[in-house]
Amino acid sequence: MPSPIEEAVRQKYGAAAASSLSNEHEGVRSVAEAFGYTPEELASIPAEANLGLSCGNPTATANLRPGEVVVDLGSGGGLDVFLAAKKVGPAGKAIGIDMTPEMLARARENASRQGLDNVEFLEANIENLPLPDASVDCVISNCVINLASDKNAVFREIARVLKPGGRVAVSDIALKKPLPPELANDMLAYVGCIAGAISIENYVAGLKAAGFFDVQVIDTKRDLNAYAKVENQAACCSPPAQVQSTGLELIADSCCSTEKTVHEDLIELLKKYDVNDYAASVQVFALKP
Repeated sequence: MPSPIEEAVRQKYGAAAASSLSNEHEGVRSVAEAFGYTPEELASIPAEANLGLSCGNPTATANLRPGEVVVDLGSGGGLDVFLAAKKVGPAGKAIGIDMTPEMLARARENASRQGLDNVEFLEANIENLPLPDASVDCVISNCVINLASDKNAVFREIARVLKPGGRVAVSDIALKKPLPPELANDMLAYVGCIAGAISIENYVAGLKAAGFFDVQVIDTKRDLNAYAKVENQAACCSPPAQVQSTGLELIADSCCSTEKTVHEDLIELLKKYDVNDYAASVQVFALKP
């Protein structure tokens, strides 16, 4: 059974996947550019692959090469998978892992539009990857590992699926200092990628404990208030869905309901707190022996 937090994350991001948000919305495009995507990169993929949920651009620093196998943890609408697929070419493969059926449906539709033969999207929890041992050259992720309940399990799974000499190139949110209790215990802050984040020091320690070396977690100094750029963007979808209870809050399956979308949650969070005081957009690098 999924935990209440996992169910809340699944419902919120499922609603985002069912929304009309795309790269055609100025705010969504501005968020992606604020975290490192170029206009040319965004123009090269389906507009619906970008939902304005990034906190970095892992494909820009992953040093992907033709023929490699790359896996994206929490692939969403497919933004980074499609960029990676272009870099690894027809002889390589880009695999997206996501636990949200709505996101997978959106990504697969986007892949069909692209006509790409070297992409695949699999439904799974990132703590338990449906991939063979030592089968992957590079693991990327974009603002997702912070949402995982068991980060150390994620790090161990990454180590398991990577080939010897494989590498990690992840964009994520990490903490610069402890959160105040009211923020640390806020479900809105967890779904918004803040309350579930671990410290930069614990990120390094977790990867080293999983067997990685040359671990680096670098504060990119990017402004987390960039998510407010999505405010007032059209995000509705049809038909409205039933509201389900997680025991922590009411989460709607659809952004057309009266429940807030993940973007509205983020904007509300940014109005309550200056999250830059506590958290950072980080770029994570590590190597497997």
